[in-house]
Amino acid sequence: ASVLPCQGLAAQIANVVTNIAIGLLFFLHGAKLSRQALVAGITHWRLHLLVFAFTFVSFPLLGWALQPLLAPLVTPELYLGVLFMCALPATVQSSIAFVSMARGNVSAAVCSASLSSLLGIFLTPLLVRLLLDAHGGSDGQSTLDAIVKICVQLLLPFVAGQLLRPVIGHWVDRHKGKLKFVDQGSILLVVYTAFSAAVIEGLWRETPILSLVGLVFICATLLTLVLLATRYSARLL
Repeated sequence: ASVLPCQGLAAQIANVVTNIAIGLLFFLHGAKLSRQALVAGITHWRLHLLVFAFTFVSFPLLGWALQPLLAPLVTPELYLGVLFMCALPATVQSSIAFVSMARGNVSAAVCSASLSSLLGIFLTPLLVRLLLDAHGGSDGQSTLDAIVKICVQLLLPFVAGQLLRPVIGHWVDRHKGKLKFVDQGSILLVVYTAFSAAVIEGLWRETPILSLVGLVFICATLLTLVLLATRYSARLL
């Protein structure tokens, strides 16, 4: 993205391809998961509560509590971005792809990540207002648009995959090794298009190198602390 960022028509095409790849990711996981596994994933309420607690409570508190130590490493604007990141749910396609690569509970991940995104539409603006002392709320139409987008891009392909599982399920199971590239490719496309937009907007011109180094350290610190906390909390529970 730094050497060859997509822009103009290429950026529009890349965004369409990215949306298709994400839809295909959910379609294939819908075709892979049995109805029993899906029901078990939906009803795994203890797991979902733990995920929601870390997403919407622990992560925002961690970003806020570490601000005196970490904020001096970056520009004030960048740390506002860090706080905003802490208030967001994880991207659904990353959650599903990483759990799939780790051979984890994909059905529970689909349910938890999708519900986290829906909850985030309402909870993230409230958290941002608390963390950043911002006072601009989102209007009802933008909230409705976000819900419709999540349903069309994520839930509909997943339901379609579930309905077609009796037809294509065996084929998907036989080729699951090759289909892992859909998991990884969707993440690469998302990162490439997002980073391209940042480069075009002047990422390398307007952001000091030391602040970028500090940002890498901040992200690594937050990730390490949260991974340790989730690992040992899950084992304890």
